[in-house]
Amino acid sequence: MNDTNFKLLTGFATSVGTKNYMNTAVKNKGKPAAHFRVFDDLYLSSMGIGTYLGEPNEKDDRLIEDAVYNSIKSGGMNVVDTAINYRAMKSEKSIGRALIRLINDGIIKRDQVFISTKNGYITNDGDYPEVDVMEYMQRMFISNGLMRAEDISSGYNVLNPNFIKRCIDKSLANMHLTTLDLVYSHNSFESWYEDVSREEFFQFLSKAFEAYEEYRAMGKIRYYGMATWTCFRVSPDSKEYLSLEEITKIAEKVGGSQRHGFRFIQLPYNLAYSEAFLLRNQSVGAEKNLTILEAAKKLNVGVFTSIPLFQGRLLRTKIPDYGGLTDQVSKLLQIVRSSPSVIAPLVGQKKPNHVEQNLKVCNIPPLDAKEYKKAVEVLLRGN
Repeated sequence: MNDTNFKLLTGFATSVGTKNYMNTAVKNKGKPAAHFRVFDDLYLSSMGIGTYLGEPNEKDDRLIEDAVYNSIKSGGMNVVDTAINYRAMKSEKSIGRALIRLINDGIIKRDQVFISTKNGYITNDGDYPEVDVMEYMQRMFISNGLMRAEDISSGYNVLNPNFIKRCIDKSLANMHLTTLDLVYSHNSFESWYEDVSREEFFQFLSKAFEAYEEYRAMGKIRYYGMATWTCFRVSPDSKEYLSLEEITKIAEKVGGSQRHGFRFIQLPYNLAYSEAFLLRNQSVGAEKNLTILEAAKKLNVGVFTSIPLFQGRLLRTKIPDYGGLTDQVSKLLQIVRSSPSVIAPLVGQKKPNHVEQNLKVCNIPPLDAKEYKKAVEVLLRGN
């Protein structure tokens, strides 16, 4: 490792910076302007890179570093998503090295890219594999009184504010950043609903939101949100269900109705998990029977989606052609990125051929409203 690994990258994604990235992508890289979405005056690519898959080894370290580097350099993606527990912190570290290379090479500035991470799940540090997860938690958090063993849910998740703050600090260090654009509470309800009552969970979440607001005030994070698995994709009578409006009200109580930083959610959405578009399980005020995508729009919450390719499983499924598309990857990604209220699907990619294949979708505009409606009709008939 050379001295550049200790460089600190100041700043965060801004309106001016992300617009500059978009303009360069359109003028110099041939990307369609429609490829970019505007949310809270940020210009964000309608495809983002995910960094979940891989082993905690040097080979995958380099593959992810290069995937992030090449995805951003292409002009196709200025959204990067990770979590502190992905590959035992090593995905975050790969992102940090990629960002340093991009900035040192004069390809981007820090204010042009939107970096999100997640915390909540327990993890160790993959650079010290001899220390397993529970030993790491004991050494770093429990033995010094920052939290108790009982603060870990049966789903191996922690909402203790001390843990959350330490995770944010560690994520910043891992990625050489002074500010994270977005931090999610990671599958927290899914990890806690069997252990505590809904009311107790909301109390825990409120304390977590207080920690996020404290770190917003310090300039260490810009926004926070919830990265979820099932809670926004089930019916209201399910024990796993959450109302987005109810979560937003918790954030308003903690951070102020106009000032709070709860602005994003993440949930699975693909042709197998289509609840985000089809299931009417949300209410906002007097309006009932809304989808989560419709509710998010009314609540001014941005939506990123996960597993658009279902971790490769959908690549073997027969999908009708639509919109002039014939290759499987484009058919899977195009319908998700074109869905109303979705900022971007987050695509896990590390092998160079997968990166190249996925980036091809960035060269075509998302479907417009008429094309999208027609595509949905074709796909619903096909299923």
